[in-house]
Amino acid sequence: MTLPSTHDVALAAERRTAARLLLAHPLVTSDGPHADLFPLIRRHAEWLGKRFQQVLGYRLLVDSSYARLFKAGLGAGAGHRLERSTGTPFTPHTYACLALALSVLVTAPEQMLLSQLVADVRAAAADAGIELEGTERAAGKRTLVAALRQLVEWGVLIETEGHVTALAQEAGGEALITVDRELARVVVAGPLAQSQDGADLVRRAADPGFGGPRTYVRRMLVETPVVLLDELTDAERDWLRTRQRREAQAFSELLGLETEIRAEGVALVDPEEELTDLHLPGTGTVAQAALLLVERLVERLRPQEPGHPATGGSLVIGVAVPDGLVDELLAELVAEYGQRSNWQRGYLEDPPALRVAVLDLLTRMRLMAPARPLRAEGEGLPEGYVAQAPEGRLVTDVRGARPAGGGWVLLAAAARYATHVTVRPATTAGRSAGAQQELPL
Repeated sequence: MTLPSTHDVALAAERRTAARLLLAHPLVTSDGPHADLFPLIRRHAEWLGKRFQQVLGYRLLVDSSYARLFKAGLGAGAGHRLERSTGTPFTPHTYACLALALSVLVTAPEQMLLSQLVADVRAAAADAGIELEGTERAAGKRTLVAALRQLVEWGVLIETEGHVTALAQEAGGEALITVDRELARVVVAGPLAQSQDGADLVRRAADPGFGGPRTYVRRMLVETPVVLLDELTDAERDWLRTRQRREAQAFSELLGLETEIRAEGVALVDPEEELTDLHLPGTGTVAQAALLLVERLVERLRPQEPGHPATGGSLVIGVAVPDGLVDELLAELVAEYGQRSNWQRGYLEDPPALRVAVLDLLTRMRLMAPARPLRAEGEGLPEGYVAQAPEGRLVTDVRGARPAGGGWVLLAAAARYATHVTVRPATTAGRSAGAQQELPL
């Protein structure tokens, strides 16, 4: 066996570093936060472009001053949301302001006053029939500022004199801004010219094209925390089952990711913990409460004797959460940890808000999912309920009684956050039932 040379190892490491950076930050500029690695992207631009296109169907554009990886998305309800500096997610109104600002900036002068940009955004909204009257009030101004701050972060806007936050001042401050029209043109990744409306744009952007199931499943693997086999179509599931070992090697070489393959699905794990916009464990009230909640849910709800397809049983990918259990456990956690862990006072005084924030994080981490009742007739699925997955896909095979009014499902991947694992002797040839097998991922 011939070992790779030092040059080959260094070359592969450089390409992997550049690929990881683009996957985590699809817009990299020569003078931005990752300017030190921009020359690496330019050096390997041709190789990176071919690999991203072959593996994920993503297009890479590398210019003298920026590199843009055009990701395709996974469809409605599966996007990586933008957030304000406070961690508050963008509202539809904020996204509307962002889109309107981009529509103005692609033809804007190189420099302009902040007040002129705001006036142009309002004019564009009027032309598009979008209501933006709220921009005259404090809340509306803060929403527009959030959109403009995102453009500053991307490098589309440069605050030459003053700051865009001046817009939110009571007296209505002014600022001089410089516009990078080229960056404004490449921010939107979807096929705008071919799309009839926003929903059509999202659908077209997620279309894997000639790559079909292969490309779509690969995108799910790198863009979501966990891919459950039950949420895939028959064609996607068959492809993944026959290729998962080979794909694991490919993702290790391209992105340095480790693959966990379990009965319920597949997860790509980053040992460096860089390629994620979600962290659990994490800092802050919501992340701490979410970790403690999922630990206790796993302890309470772990099935006792699950079956397995290999032994004639059914594959269990989730456990029904009894009505009221989430509220009960969160109340216990607030009483036990709230004060001594300095949790945010707003959440301590507003338990429903804490509940919403915690469940939102666990849902995005693919550890929990909202349950949706099924109709016994007309859907082609057994009577009962399912866990709702991104893009309207359904995760079926859920153990336990159906929650009233929908409720929640604890998914298999939550088991990795169990406080302890017990392994019992195998009861059937080739089978060992324990915590890792009950909720394996």
